[in-house]
Amino acid sequence: MRYNLAKVITAENKTNLLATKQHFEILDGLRGVAAIVVVIYHFMEIVITNYNENFLSHGFLAVDFFFCLSGFVIAYAYDSRAPHIGITQFFKLRLIRLHPLVFIGSVLGLITFLVDPYSDLYEVYGFGKTLLLFLSSAFLIPYPAMPERYTNLFCLNAPAWSLFWEYIANIFYIFVLYRLGKKSLMALVFIGAVCLCYVAVNATNIGGGWGGQNFWDGGARVLFSFTAGMLVYRLNWIIKNKLGFLGMTALLLTAFLVPFNDKYNWITEPILVIFYFPLLVALGAGTTLNPSFKKVCNLSGEISYPLYMVHYPFLWIFLTYVEDVQPSTSLQWVVIPVSVLLLIVFSYLVMRFLDIPLRKYLKQKFLSNK
Repeated sequence: MRYNLAKVITAENKTNLLATKQHFEILDGLRGVAAIVVVIYHFMEIVITNYNENFLSHGFLAVDFFFCLSGFVIAYAYDSRAPHIGITQFFKLRLIRLHPLVFIGSVLGLITFLVDPYSDLYEVYGFGKTLLLFLSSAFLIPYPAMPERYTNLFCLNAPAWSLFWEYIANIFYIFVLYRLGKKSLMALVFIGAVCLCYVAVNATNIGGGWGGQNFWDGGARVLFSFTAGMLVYRLNWIIKNKLGFLGMTALLLTAFLVPFNDKYNWITEPILVIFYFPLLVALGAGTTLNPSFKKVCNLSGEISYPLYMVHYPFLWIFLTYVEDVQPSTSLQWVVIPVSVLLLIVFSYLVMRFLDIPLRKYLKQKFLSNK
């Protein structure tokens, strides 16, 4: 079953253009689940370097789910508002929403780079290159300068690579994508799917985009998933169901638990991204939320972005700790769950005392009476 989400903005309600639309609470909850999966995945790929033996080796596909979800939410929030708010206001809104945590994550990345007790990388790179690494991260300018960190695009805070592509998608959205008709958007989604399949065949998987050696793979990933999310909204592919938050969580986790196999990843991964994730967004937008899970979904959605953007600086220390100390497996299985829980708490504190106040200040300064 489908229902129409489109809302017409008339002259009488143009004053409410900056008001935030109601969220899809279960989709918010799923975003938080995916963010936690990313954190666990990043720990696991350090301690289990053979992806074929890692039970969560497809956790990196959470990024493709994020992109798809972002396309849906951006289309829902801005398709009817974009012609009225204009390009400048759109960029202000997106920067205020996204960039404080980009900067906070960069600062944390710089601090951990300087104080890491198991590494002397600052002595290797010195003040000048360290400053460039920080500016690269803070302003999302790719700078894959550190082979010690696998030539990540943003060596101080690795997950920022997906924010770089998110920004690119937002730029294209306000200049081009929101103006496209349904047929043109479908054509673009098809082109994105072809590009994604090419990446999968060429690289044997679609896990790239994060480093200098696989930079353009990220473009293919965001091209398909972002436009596919938009298409789910534009075509009203909202599937009414009663799966609820727990049912949707189980379906989402299933994708990340698909076994990693070097022979078949080029097939299984595109299937998950091209067909399964848009289906999950359609189901998540149409399912019924049990009131008892309302607070869980809201909190999960709130901490998802902070958790994603602040966890990795500490993963660099964990990596050098594992390489230097070589802790026992039993100790690692204590350190990892405790660290994940601490990072969730830390991300909440960052959100509560840094991100929210900073965004509130920026909104008052740059959006009031505009």
